[in-house]
Amino acid sequence: MKSKLLLLLSFITLSLNIYSRDVEVKINSSESDAKIYQDGKLVGTGSAMIIMWFNKGVCTVEIKKTGYLVETLELYYDKLHGKPKKEYIVTMRKDDSYEASSSSDQANIDIEVKTTKKEDEAWRLISEIVTSKFDVIETSDKSTGYLRTAWTTQTFNQNTIRTRVIVKSAGTNPLRYKFKLISEYSGQNNTSIKSDELFKPWDRVLRKYEDVISELQSRLK
Repeated sequence: MKSKLLLLLSFITLSLNIYSRDVEVKINSSESDAKIYQDGKLVGTGSAMIIMWFNKGVCTVEIKKTGYLVETLELYYDKLHGKPKKEYIVTMRKDDSYEASSSSDQANIDIEVKTTKKEDEAWRLISEIVTSKFDVIETSDKSTGYLRTAWTTQTFNQNTIRTRVIVKSAGTNPLRYKFKLISEYSGQNNTSIKSDELFKPWDRVLRKYEDVISELQSRLK
């Protein structure tokens, strides 16, 4: 009986020794300047050592770099999952929304353009240029000089981008208009176009829309 008790105590002690200690896990990113976060806290760049304690729940590791998808690891250290591996090598993937767009200083701001064209000719040119990029015009009123396209959306692996153009009259002497190319992102894929609260201004523009303002500027001179 005594020997069985000692055996049980030895087993319990061994179990505690196995699981009670903290473990170190090394995270290596394929991008040397990627930021590594443990449960939202920055812990390293390119590589980091993660410390985990037994039975403390899941540890979430995120690796982030501009132009790349966010890579997420969920690590466990408990009796169900055992110990995590000693090292994880994370190969980062290019962000497809980043590659399909370009940085722009014309996004989400009013750009005023003066024109020497007559009003009818100017409006015809505006309508022609805008409809060459956007299939659906939500509102168009030449008498007030106002035009707004419907939103267009494009979804990516970790992003949804929506884009529209708004045109407003800015005066008639000389004739001028304000153009606004609105570019917004959600940071999630397949976001509903109607979920306004999920979209934020983006300082990039999808390549298929990047020249719409410059074309309006050049052709309205």
